[in-house]
Amino acid sequence: MAPARARLSPALWVVTAAAAATCVSAGRGEVNLLDTSTIHGDWGWLTYPAHGWDSINEVDESFRPIHTYQVCNVMTPNQNNWLRTNWVPRDGARRVYAEIKFTLRDCNSIPGVLGTCKETFNLHYLESDRDLGASTQESQFLKIDTIAADESFTGADLGVRRLKLNTEVRGVGPLSKRGFYLAFQDIGACLAILSLRIYYKKCPAMVRNLAAFSEAVTGADSSSLVEVRGQCVRHSEERDTPKMYCSAEGEWLVPIGKCVCSAGYEERRDACMGAGHMVLLPSEHRQT
Repeated sequence: MAPARARLSPALWVVTAAAAATCVSAGRGEVNLLDTSTIHGDWGWLTYPAHGWDSINEVDESFRPIHTYQVCNVMTPNQNNWLRTNWVPRDGARRVYAEIKFTLRDCNSIPGVLGTCKETFNLHYLESDRDLGASTQESQFLKIDTIAADESFTGADLGVRRLKLNTEVRGVGPLSKRGFYLAFQDIGACLAILSLRIYYKKCPAMVRNLAAFSEAVTGADSSSLVEVRGQCVRHSEERDTPKMYCSAEGEWLVPIGKCVCSAGYEERRDACMGAGHMVLLPSEHRQT
């Protein structure tokens, strides 16, 4: 049996910060795969070992229930505490983003922890084609990054219930298997994870130069450009093959090529119409 570990109480860490940590819905061009701010109650994540991360249910300053995972084993050296998400299907995305909201205590504000307290944590991922349950091993995970807080809180902040919220985003990829896990590795910090949002980016469907482009998921890395060929709208034909490129940020780059209206039709509002005719909508948009 592992020896008992000296710990600091995590109570009241997140009462004020949690109200600001609620994630908004995915922005334009972003598709959420996981957003813990929408989960009521325990997130159901895996923790290891038993005396590492704690699942904490509290209420915020408006008495709304909130859930966090917290760890503060700063009195004992050589910490190695893991917190793993559930399996996340990647939904065809080759690169995803992890938005982490967290608080972290300033080690200098904790007496007697010189050399054992840390102010960083590690983020890892593991790909798999199916849910592996609780059978994952530390050695299977690949490190994404070591994450530090831009702002850390002190005992004085804690006394007035004012904590400093940090938000960090990291890209994860390229991904090729059906799904993945993320894992947080604590190495001796006083840390609370308030929310995690995992999402991918896409370029929206649009019509440009009389060519219709379907929505496209962004590529596998931060410099990828995904080529998409456009289809000429009704009563138009290719002048030059219409193409656009979907950037890693979910934005269409300058189009190449175009379509032109066929003889007897003229361009009007991204459509081609004959003289005296109204725009014909696709069948799914027509009223019966």
